[in-house]
Amino acid sequence: MTIAKPAVSTAGAGGTGDRIIRNPVLPGFHPDPSIVRVGADYYIATSTFEWYPGVRVHHSTDLVTWQPLGGVLTERRLLDLAGTADSCGIWAPCLSYADGLFHLLYTNVATFAAGYWDPQNYLVTAPSIDGPWSDPVVLHGRGFDASLFHDEDGTTWMLSMRADWRPGRNRFAGISLQQYDRHERRLVGPDHLIFEGTEAGLTEAPNIYRKDGWYYLVTAEGGTSLTHQVTVARSKDLLGPYEVDPAGPLLTSAGRPDLELQKAGHGSLVQTPSGEWYLAHLVARPYAPSGRCVLGRETALQRVEWPAGGWPCIADGVPAVQVPAPTGAPATTRALSSEQYEDDDFDAPVLGVNWSTLRRPATPDWIDLSARPSHLRIHGGQSPMARHRPSLVARRVTAPHCTFEATCEVEPATYNQLAGVTAYYNCRNWYYLHVTADDDGAAVLDVLCCDSGRVTVAQGTRVALGDVRRLGLRIRFDGPALTFAYTPDPGSDTAWQQVGGTFDATTLSDEYAVTMVPGEPEAWGFTGAFVGLWVQDLGAEGGFADFDRAVYRAD
Repeated sequence: MTIAKPAVSTAGAGGTGDRIIRNPVLPGFHPDPSIVRVGADYYIATSTFEWYPGVRVHHSTDLVTWQPLGGVLTERRLLDLAGTADSCGIWAPCLSYADGLFHLLYTNVATFAAGYWDPQNYLVTAPSIDGPWSDPVVLHGRGFDASLFHDEDGTTWMLSMRADWRPGRNRFAGISLQQYDRHERRLVGPDHLIFEGTEAGLTEAPNIYRKDGWYYLVTAEGGTSLTHQVTVARSKDLLGPYEVDPAGPLLTSAGRPDLELQKAGHGSLVQTPSGEWYLAHLVARPYAPSGRCVLGRETALQRVEWPAGGWPCIADGVPAVQVPAPTGAPATTRALSSEQYEDDDFDAPVLGVNWSTLRRPATPDWIDLSARPSHLRIHGGQSPMARHRPSLVARRVTAPHCTFEATCEVEPATYNQLAGVTAYYNCRNWYYLHVTADDDGAAVLDVLCCDSGRVTVAQGTRVALGDVRRLGLRIRFDGPALTFAYTPDPGSDTAWQQVGGTFDATTLSDEYAVTMVPGEPEAWGFTGAFVGLWVQDLGAEGGFADFDRAVYRAD
């Protein structure tokens, strides 16, 4: 059972009943938004990298209230993430609609070592956003951030950045365009280089829109960090040449550390039924100016003014926290999103839409919701460093201040069996409050820390559990501060005891995850912090843990 908080007002502060969009509309790890409207319904698809289900989707009817629908790529038939490196996997999907079908174009990136990405592109279609989704069509692997443009004449075109692996060359070599035959489900004709970008460089994330006889090309430039921007160029001919907007970027937060929303870029446009335009784009919220972003890259919306025959523009060209909602959006109350508050008793036959699993789908060989009523049984997987069979079920951290609690029952037989809760960024950066067995077989509670790949035991945290096998475990985020607690009486609100001191939450951030070798990224960070349920059975001896209730609360 999932319980949401009471309804809260979303009316404008002035009391007029006008509604506003408050950014980010998708808080926490929701980057690279692709937005589409089908009738009265809006959908946003976002990147998921090494997490299942691949490509997370949200739905709205007013651009103000967004509800998670879960992920699209739920099975290995559609996506295989076994062995995927941190921050590889699904990059920048594109969701579009044509011929009564949703078209989802996505890239599975294998690496970014030494300038190679190995970006294989795939396309699946479905009559409904809920599926069923077709088998993937394998498209080119020349670049990532691919999108589809459905032109007014019935043709469809595939765009992507063009990757150039050759040493000394521009790795982001421009935007390519090739026709896609929707009936034959294949690319046809030559590949065209239509845009080489501006001096901002790192040109990627192309989308084309047709308006007033012009083709408008929207791209991301400047890299996906503090110098990110949205660039617009246009041409009377689809194949170009494209003229860049002389007014400069449509949107950026570069050079404005005072803004609450940083890293603004990677945008896609949508038109409302009444003709208004909005830009969905990624942002991030550092805990200090130019600091670390524990929540990862998030999704925001901006209102776009677009006069006939003119260039699209956003007020001051910077991301606003509050944006006017579309005309006619009702001034009503709504329940807080389940991404902000959820109490899951694991009564459903499948995991809820806010849960993700790491590198492997939630299949019955390790996820069991039927063996014990109202419990989630997780069969132990590989070590925290392994990339093939981890047993981690987690959800996004969506607010700087939040709490995650879970009730765990486990009977560890050896030190090779561990179960508990984790604050997680990637294989190299995480914290783990867990139950395991000591050398004499006695159950203990302890905290492991992984900092840039180095695993240590937090000093002064070990707790002897005696005969207690059912525990409440808690993670608390307070901005950059992270704490753990436990209780031997999960039904009590007063018996919680802190485990260890205060840990540094900012190690769970994009910025901290980045490591460089001369001229190249050795590791990158494109995701965000998670909290979750983690079980290891390092000796492959049948170890498992049962979780009875998990609660997430954002302050």
